[in-house]
Amino acid sequence: MRWIGVRSCLAAWFLGGCASAPPPDWQLNARAALAAFEHHYLVGDTRLAEQEFARARAEIARTGRGDLLARAELVRCATRAASLEFDECPGFERLRADAGAEELGYAEYLAGRADRAATEDPLSRLVGAGVQFKSGKIAPAAIGAAVDTASGQGWRRPLLAWLGVQAKRAQDAGDREAATRIQRRIDTVLGTKIDRPRAQ
Repeated sequence: MRWIGVRSCLAAWFLGGCASAPPPDWQLNARAALAAFEHHYLVGDTRLAEQEFARARAEIARTGRGDLLARAELVRCATRAASLEFDECPGFERLRADAGAEELGYAEYLAGRADRAATEDPLSRLVGAGVQFKSGKIAPAAIGAAVDTASGQGWRRPLLAWLGVQAKRAQDAGDREAATRIQRRIDTVLGTKIDRPRAQ
């Protein structure tokens, strides 16, 4: 399945803007695969996500350009950060020597060592919230906004992650009512059957 029509600022960033001539097929295929990777990963299908990312890497490798492979790895790390899944972005680090200034700057942003202007794109907003969370600088309102963003898009993986953050905060605050309410949302996303009192 092709995902060329999927709106994705991260996948679009890979293309690096518009050109007067139609882009070559490898570029269209790589963008489509990256957008499909984002979609499958965010809805929680890891297997399909990894298949699409491998397809994107294969298309990019046809060019012999390590900087573009590094950029694709940053797309993967950013998508994972939106779901509060953090690591040292090893795929990018292996290609750091080939990365350009823009890629290096974005890597610093994901690591929480640089600022970047926010956009209205839902995934970009979640990435920004993830970076703030990793840095310990996120406000409660931003956590709620991240929940709303993931919920509005139907993105199961980040929604569960951010609801988990809300649930822990409620538990730590001793707010049993809020914790129970949040757990009901988590159970709904997971499809867990909830036992409820029978009507009398």
